[in-house]
Amino acid sequence: MGDLFGPGGQQLLATTRLAVESRSRINSLLRMITALDFEIDTFARLVTQRLREDPGYRAIQAIPGVGPLLAAVFVVEIGDITRFTRPEQLASWAGLTPKHHESDTTVHRGRITKQGSTLVRWAAIEAVQRIGTHTRLGQIRDRIGQRRGRNIGVVAAARELITLVFYGLRDHHIRCLPARTA
Repeated sequence: MGDLFGPGGQQLLATTRLAVESRSRINSLLRMITALDFEIDTFARLVTQRLREDPGYRAIQAIPGVGPLLAAVFVVEIGDITRFTRPEQLASWAGLTPKHHESDTTVHRGRITKQGSTLVRWAAIEAVQRIGTHTRLGQIRDRIGQRRGRNIGVVAAARELITLVFYGLRDHHIRCLPARTA
């Protein structure tokens, strides 16, 4: 059995001969799975309807590597984009900027801060890792990755992606990407 909680698995669980106590427990759990599936489907429909009407959601899906799920994460987690005046503020809020220690003429930059939204940071990193080398973000990732290491290249490209997300959510289109042909 590949999926015990799929239709075939549930049919197998329903027809298997068991003791009365075990059968009662299995039936109870199957009813719970059905109820939770209903709640999940209802919530998914509500979210889909809300996002379908959001122009920023549609705009950021034009970014390479950003599909419906990652776009939903960006829209829901960032919320009102007008609270950020510049894309650098959004990148800092997402924890994708390096730590900065400065004293007089000495400057030390460290690892990324990881302060802020973990989900936005994850979504940006995930999107950048999926894109090909033929895209602008993929070229940034690979060029910096060759010089400074793959992880640093991925984070640098993720900061660029966050900049595109900022403008997509604010302006409802991304000017630096080629226009889609309908």
